[in-house]
Amino acid sequence: MLSGKSVSLKDMMDCREKRVKMQTKYLLHFQKPIISFCMNIPGPIKTTTEIRKAFDIGCKEIEKALQATKIEILDSTRLHKRTGDEWLLCAKGDATKIKTLMSNIEDFHPLGRLFDIDVIDVDGEKLSRTAFRKCLLCNKQAQVCARFRKHSIFEMQNKIEEILNAFLH
Repeated sequence: MLSGKSVSLKDMMDCREKRVKMQTKYLLHFQKPIISFCMNIPGPIKTTTEIRKAFDIGCKEIEKALQATKIEILDSTRLHKRTGDEWLLCAKGDATKIKTLMSNIEDFHPLGRLFDIDVIDVDGEKLSRTAFRKCLLCNKQAQVCARFRKHSIFEMQNKIEEILNAFLH
């Protein structure tokens, strides 16, 4: 079971509001796509030492993918809070191409299922994936399982620990 400092729903809502403000600031200033990266960790504990290590690996994977396709990072902000680790960056490139790169990281990296990488186009709209994400536990559509609370937080956290341990140790 994940151990660490719990966060409330209000904490998460406040965090989301601050993230949207920062995204809007980047969009207004640069008028280029925004990448918003955080970890997909259900439950009240959003960060641990292992989750932070996985986050740092995700940051490196994003940088590597952008560098390989010569997409320049114009500015970025990394935040490490008890509501979770976040990285917002503004990239000089085509939003659709960036979304494809980020979806590939989520879909094919061993830790990718724990990564939540959104791409926001210059019009402020979040780009959608071409295919749904699979549930950590049953491989059905993750959004459906989440909406109907098909799996317990305990089950989800155990699977997250299993994924982290398999890759980090």
